Amino acid sequence: MSEVVSIVATEADRGKRLDSFVAEAFGVSRAAAQRLIAEGMVSLSFGEVNKKYAMRGGESVTLTQPAPVPAEAQPEDIPLDIIYEDEDIVVVNKPSGMVVHPAAGNESGTLVNALLYHCRGSLSGIGGVERPGIVHRIDKDTAGLLVVAKNDAAHAALSEQLKVHEVSRVYEAIALGNFREDSGTVNAPIGRHPVDRKRMAITRKPGEGREAVTHYRVLSRFGGMTHIECQLETGRTHQIRVHMSSLGHPLLGDPVYGGSGTKFEARHKALISGQCLFARRLSLTHPKTGQRMSFEAPLPAAFSTLLEILERECT
Repeated sequence: MSEVVSIVATEADRGKRLDSFVAEAFGVSRAAAQRLIAEGMVSLSFGEVNKKYAMRGGESVTLTQPAPVPAEAQPEDIPLDIIYEDEDIVVVNKPSGMVVHPAAGNESGTLVNALLYHCRGSLSGIGGVERPGIVHRIDKDTAGLLVVAKNDAAHAALSEQLKVHEVSRVYEAIALGNFREDSGTVNAPIGRHPVDRKRMAITRKPGEGREAVTHYRVLSRFGGMTHIECQLETGRTHQIRVHMSSLGHPLLGDPVYGGSGTKFEARHKALISGQCLFARRLSLTHPKTGQRMSFEAPLPAAFSTLLEILERECT
């Protein structure tokens, strides 16, 4: 289905060209904005729809994004860190920097491409041709554990477990600031940011966003930073990053939610590539045997080194 989104221009937008406004407001390139305008995908509550149109402020700009045409992912011989595998599921430790499934701008080199090669095409088809086997996702720059379904029965069973919160997902992160409490819960719905479509945000109006619950506890304190554990009750896009930022504790290195640009990051840039977040533990019920299974991956070397540096420099 097409996605229709409207954003109202403010006084600060007065004088901007329409193509520039669309690019900034909807998180697309200037060239993409011009193409969308030319294809009739952009409308205005008043004023002429033209890429050179000068915004006056107060216009409602509506973008109709056509539904993407799925492209079948292709197998690629990419090394994988397989934690567990049988005829129904694969548990993989995804590295930071790898996208989970193909999408615009990341058509190859993804976890799905690697899995198609490794499993010789034996992945569930419920996710469609562009994301076969994918039951849940983690961000590109987040490393850690994922379970993948090798057949449709396993996929359906795992999806139901996720729906009723029977899959346990525990992350470790390094956050900015010193948490006031040793543990807590953030229960705040998350939806798409009203202006920056590449970001998520806590929604305040009833009916907006989807339920999102994150439980956290402090593992170590390092003065201006804290090593925390987060357990997901739900699994929304960017959930931990949004919830921790809402507490005033964005994740170290997170350029989207306020955790980048610190002096510590500048000193140790080689160890930080995006948010310091790792999906460490995963527990689920096997879709065929009914056995409860738990998996744990070691912290990435860069993450462990950062903790050692913080212990040495900040305690």
